[in-house]
Amino acid sequence: MSLHFHRNPDGTTTGRNEATGFTVTHADEEEVKRQLYEDAGWAYTPPPPPVPPGFHRFTLEHDEFGHTGCADERYAGLRARPPEGCVPVDRGHFALECERPGRTLLDAVAGTVAEVRREHGLVMNGLGVEQPRERSDADHGNGRAAEAVAHLALMAADRARRLGYGRKDLVRLIDAAGLQ
Repeated sequence: MSLHFHRNPDGTTTGRNEATGFTVTHADEEEVKRQLYEDAGWAYTPPPPPVPPGFHRFTLEHDEFGHTGCADERYAGLRARPPEGCVPVDRGHFALECERPGRTLLDAVAGTVAEVRREHGLVMNGLGVEQPRERSDADHGNGRAAEAVAHLALMAADRARRLGYGRKDLVRLIDAAGLQ
């Protein structure tokens, strides 16, 4: 079964259940999602309430140990003492669901990654963004597009380290791309 969502130029969202042909358009994207889930026979869970101003919600993942899950003993310290505002979760690999302060989403992610590295010796290597492509909020610096940027940056740092590249190599590449 496949559900598809499309943001329309007029600000509405259209959703379609390919299996049943059910289609709905509404101004509220969550209402479209709720109706499609209902049509598909799936449980719908509404999104959590917005975070307070100056805070950001994100999930940091660590899959360097493979699919050992949250119970792996190498995560014992982090499970016992996660960063404030983060809760350990098992996604087939270790993850932290976080609501953390920061000027931007990237600041909140960077601060959390640095704290986990400093306190526990682990470098979190993703945000769990399955299809890191630009979304309709590309002009908004703290939405889904920002999550994709943070996810790709963490993945790049992790993969570069595994391949023997260092910080200077990545900085040189970013500088060459013209990032100011």
